[in-house]
Amino acid sequence: MESMSALAPAAAAGGAPAPLGSETHKTLFCRTLLDTHDPYRPALIEWPKLDADTQGKITSLPIWDIAVATEGRAGMNVRTFGEAVSDPLLKEAIMMNAFEESRHKLVLADMVQAYGIELAPEPEYRRPRDPEFAFMRTGYSECIDSFFGFGLFDVARRSGFFPPELVDTFEPVMREEGRHILFFVNWVAWWRRNMPWWRRPWFELKVIAVWIVLILERIDMAKGMGSNTKAQENNFTLNGSKELGVEISFPELARICLAENDRRLAPYDRRLIRPRFVPGAIRFVLRFMRS
Repeated sequence: MESMSALAPAAAAGGAPAPLGSETHKTLFCRTLLDTHDPYRPALIEWPKLDADTQGKITSLPIWDIAVATEGRAGMNVRTFGEAVSDPLLKEAIMMNAFEESRHKLVLADMVQAYGIELAPEPEYRRPRDPEFAFMRTGYSECIDSFFGFGLFDVARRSGFFPPELVDTFEPVMREEGRHILFFVNWVAWWRRNMPWWRRPWFELKVIAVWIVLILERIDMAKGMGSNTKAQENNFTLNGSKELGVEISFPELARICLAENDRRLAPYDRRLIRPRFVPGAIRFVLRFMRS
């Protein structure tokens, strides 16, 4: 698999301003996704052999069922939305996004098979009735999950819970998640400025509805009631450091997540906007906790 330096955009140092919503902006965020694509093939991944203790800890993590289902649903949602896009460059980028989401599912499926992880039967992935809403739900959900995932992945790396060879194997997937959320937030900014004026109120209502759905989902999961996979996975998001055998306070984990989020998005062109809501909310909470 290619290194990050080989995949970083040539314009990472910045350049002339790209006004949000302009043709330059669209070309920039689409080409960034397309030009940094890593053509690795899941079937060719050599999963490292793990000692019995490490393999037991990894297979016991309560995340694999929901991880496989989430990636399968994300691939369907993004692909369905992309099919209706008429702009050639934007369509190409969205379909690349969909391909990579589906490839994540294949990577996880291969890992599950390699390490003998038992999964619940996969749900049926149905085409969404509102492709735009489904695409936005996937994008905003990834903005939340990637933020915490970046931090927990670093905790697993530093603690030795994930051995170096497994970290290296999963690194391309983590890198792609950063590219996806960068593409998504820039698409939102571009589309807001280019959609017909009469669509804007309905679009903003969709944005609010998506956030309400995501927040309610996470509140429901955070209760940790029952033994369903959904609740288990969210408990991992909130208490993942304990699952990884590391006792770490929320402020410390939050700072790791903020640092990792900044680090993973830093190589890309500074003219592209970054996800702001989740990092901003976490910084506000940290200020509140200090006070």
